[in-house]
Amino acid sequence: MASVTLYVHKSVEENAAVYFEKAKQMKRKIQGAKDALEKTRKQLDRLQKEFTDEKKESARKAPVKREWYEKFRWFFTSDDFLVILGRDATTNEIIIKKHTNADDLVLHTDMAGSPFAVIKSEGRQISKEAIEETAIATASYSRAWRLGLSTLDVFYVSPEQVTKKARPGEYLQKGSFMVYGKTSYLHPTLGVAVGVDNNGKVIGGPVNAVKKRAKDFAAIVQGTELPSEIAKKLHKRFNADTDEILRFLPAGGCRIE
Repeated sequence: MASVTLYVHKSVEENAAVYFEKAKQMKRKIQGAKDALEKTRKQLDRLQKEFTDEKKESARKAPVKREWYEKFRWFFTSDDFLVILGRDATTNEIIIKKHTNADDLVLHTDMAGSPFAVIKSEGRQISKEAIEETAIATASYSRAWRLGLSTLDVFYVSPEQVTKKARPGEYLQKGSFMVYGKTSYLHPTLGVAVGVDNNGKVIGGPVNAVKKRAKDFAAIVQGTELPSEIAKKLHKRFNADTDEILRFLPAGGCRIE
């Protein structure tokens, strides 16, 4: 049972005023507690959102399991042949020595600073279309792009024609090989495409090859913009990682066609 204390030296009105003041103080305390509770709730909501955003960011940045061929430049042709290309002398060396089988096909150019490209046959007869698309990629990812050349001769040979055995008195640097025997030439026009597939994975290579697999893509031709500038534009368009986009852009001035 609640009790009320009355002050005998005070009148009824004065006693009422005391309790009225206490009631106001209690009301202010209750409001203060409500305000503090609301402030705490908002802080918790903000922290929860930050935690959720951090989890999403961590998930986005989490290492993605890559296929073995993704350490090189790569694409799948319009008729589903895997093609791998060297990025530099070291990867040229690795591709020819470790990832080329007897029934594959090797493409290269006579220009220094060109990638070796290998079409993986996987027991199939390599098509003319696959060779033509690979020739485009080989030329586009060569030094010819940076030099502003619109076309470049690309030859193809069987793996057995490619060797590290130099002519007497000659020395082959890392990433360089001798090619013996008959060579067949193509004359592709330079140009690539970069896009994303239905899973949001960045893909790149010849336009026809990318077009077949891409949910969205952009054709890239020679221009005056830096590859990094093009990558930023495509990052906004595809909502894809800038570094992944850069992996598929040629070295030299570019333009989105």
